[in-house]
Amino acid sequence: MTENVLNEIMALMQRYNPDGKPLDAGTELGADLNIDSVAAMDLIMEIEDKFDIDIPMNQVAELRTIGDLVALAEGQLPKG
Repeated sequence: MTENVLNEIMALMQRYNPDGKPLDAGTELGADLNIDSVAAMDLIMEIEDKFDIDIPMNQVAELRTIGDLVALAEGQLPKG
């Protein structure tokens, strides 16, 4: 997990964290942040725009934590 991708995604997560809870890679999207499917799709689109990537929708349902989200985004980044 690269620090840069993690930091960028953590910055995007702040609008989904109105209570100001401490966030880390283990923070659960649904249980800790109450992100529903609509908010998840908005977040995915923001991440796609931020990193200029395409995230396969069939992989979105498997996301549970911020770390999962970072790993999925990193997997879509060009290698090199």
